[in-house]
Amino acid sequence: MRFDSNLAWRTAHSAILANRDVLLALAGVFFLLPRLAFSLLMPEPPAVQGQSMQAVQAVEAYYGQAMPYIIPMILFQAAGILGILTLFTDRSRPTVGQALTLGAKGVFPYVLAQILLAMAIAMLGGGLIGVAGLMKQPVLAAGGVIVVFMVAIGAYVRLSLVAPVVAVERVYNPVRALMRSWAITRGNGWRIFAFAMLVGVVMLVVMVAAISISGSLGALAGGEEGRRIASAVVTSVLAAMATLYIAGLLAAIHRQLAGPSVDDIMATFE
Repeated sequence: MRFDSNLAWRTAHSAILANRDVLLALAGVFFLLPRLAFSLLMPEPPAVQGQSMQAVQAVEAYYGQAMPYIIPMILFQAAGILGILTLFTDRSRPTVGQALTLGAKGVFPYVLAQILLAMAIAMLGGGLIGVAGLMKQPVLAAGGVIVVFMVAIGAYVRLSLVAPVVAVERVYNPVRALMRSWAITRGNGWRIFAFAMLVGVVMLVVMVAAISISGSLGALAGGEEGRRIASAVVTSVLAAMATLYIAGLLAAIHRQLAGPSVDDIMATFE
C-alpha cells in the first residue's frame, strides 16, 4: 500500500483531539513529569569544547552518574508509548488500565529490539569504517562514514514501526518485530523518511524558538536558575506533546500500511 502522509497526519491529529483529555493526562504522567524531574534534579550536561581527554571524561562521568535515572525513565516512557499505541489502535476498545498493562508487557521486547538494531548498525558500521581506515585513504574513510550514516537512516526508517507492531500486533519476539516492521514498510521507506524529516524540522524549530524565548524570560525574572527552570518546564511540555504526536503518527502509519482500513474509528476510550 502506498503511504499517504496527509492522511496519516489527519488521522493522528483527529484521534488526539477527539481523546485529548485522556491522552494529555497520560502524556503528563509518562513523558512530562519524568523529563521535568530529571531536568530539575540533575545538573546540566557539561559543555563539550573540543575533543580533549578532559572533556570526554567529563561527559562520561556525567552520563555514568545519570544512567541509574535514565534507564528507568526510558523503560517508563516506553511503557507509556506502547500503552498509548494500544489505546489508539486496539479494536477491542480496552480501558486505560488494560491498555497500559498490555503496553507494559511489551516494554522489554520493544527495548531489546532497539538494542539489537543499534548493535547491528554499530557492528556493520564499525567494521566498514575500520576496513576503510586500514586502507589509509581519507577519501575512502569519509565515504565509509557516509555509507554507514545512510544505511543507519534507512534501517531506522524501515524499522520505525516496531513499537506499533509490538503494541498492536502483540509480536513479543524482538527479531520477529523487526522483520515485521521491515516487511510492512517495504516500498514506502523514502516517503516515510521525507515525512519524518518534515515533522522533525517543524518540531525542532518550534522547540528551539520556545526554549530560547522562555529561557530569556526566565533569566530576566530569576537569573541563571530562573533560566534553567523555565527552559526545563518548556522543554518538558513540548517534548511530551511531540512524543504524543509521534505515537499518534506511528499508529496512523501502521494502521495505513498494515490495515484495517483507516476509515474505521481509531479508538474510543472508555
